[in-house]
Amino acid sequence: MSEIEVARTDGTCSITGRKFEPGDEFYSIVIETESGFERRDIAPEAWEGAPEAAVCHFKTKMPSKDEPKKTFVDDSLLVEFFKRLGNATEDAKLRFRFVLCLILLRKRILKYESSKQDGEREIWTMRLIKEKKSYPVINPGLGEDEITEVSVQLGAVLSTDFIAEEEAHQADADEQTDEATDTESPDGDGAVAAEDGEAMETTSEEAR
Repeated sequence: MSEIEVARTDGTCSITGRKFEPGDEFYSIVIETESGFERRDIAPEAWEGAPEAAVCHFKTKMPSKDEPKKTFVDDSLLVEFFKRLGNATEDAKLRFRFVLCLILLRKRILKYESSKQDGEREIWTMRLIKEKKSYPVINPGLGEDEITEVSVQLGAVLSTDFIAEEEAHQADADEQTDEATDTESPDGDGAVAAEDGEAMETTSEEAR
């Protein structure tokens, strides 16, 4: 498949068919099908643990109609997804994993270490800071529009909005930078906050 297709949750248990009511907790798994990644929701009474084929799994709840859509997902879920795609060879999956890499980089969960050429491919070495372990990541050379498109696809399968998250982080970073500018002393005490703000804007070209 040339593109990653994702299916959103329909608010029902994929095993029992029970429709979830606002406030109901349930489990979600992400599996790979012939048409792409698919999310399946499972009620607690039918949950027997995530199948081995699941790319990742998480527990969530059905929001009320008036409740704002959940924007952020647990970082450990993103790390699990990133790891499970480590052996991917298809172009679509490589793009998916690369965007996950950028998201984790912006979150300061991954850190760029180095890059090398392997034929026509550029391979980044990224270190998972908490585990102090390095992972190779193929850079597919995506443009900004492509990164945004894949981010939206990733958000669809996880029912989140990475674009909104990035904007929220950037707004927070801008606020920190403004505060640092207002209180900066002659010897430049505000530099750290400014550097943090700049780091939030890391793109595929700026990671190095």
